[in-house]
Amino acid sequence: MRSVWSTIAISCLVLVAVIGCRGGGQIYQVKDAPIQTATGKEPSLEDVQKGIIAAGVGLGWQMQVAKPGEIIGTLNVRSHQAVVSIPYTTKQYSILYKDSNNLKYNAEKQTIHENYSGWIQRLDGAIRSRLTAAGM
Repeated sequence: MRSVWSTIAISCLVLVAVIGCRGGGQIYQVKDAPIQTATGKEPSLEDVQKGIIAAGVGLGWQMQVAKPGEIIGTLNVRSHQAVVSIPYTTKQYSILYKDSNNLKYNAEKQTIHENYSGWIQRLDGAIRSRLTAAGM
């Protein structure tokens, strides 16, 4: 009976170790996404900036203008932090990994915590929606 419990305990420890050591997903980045508005008109740089900031803030991101044409977005979720650079023009924008804390980032393998991709995909979708709906 003792060996059965020992086997179960060892199996559980191995399972926990494997789950805890699993690698993350590939870094998800948005590069040169075209800006399309409902009216087809090209927005001003200020309109694009406002749309990106509103989209990020709506999802809980802290958005800060670094310079004209670039916003730094920071998302804090529990003990995790993701920081992205969002360069933009009146024609396109990108969402690029900048930094992170407690997200298992591996620069060599270009991997990160699996939740990161979902956060970036949601941010991208919100930005597209804001810029399209604005009708500029």
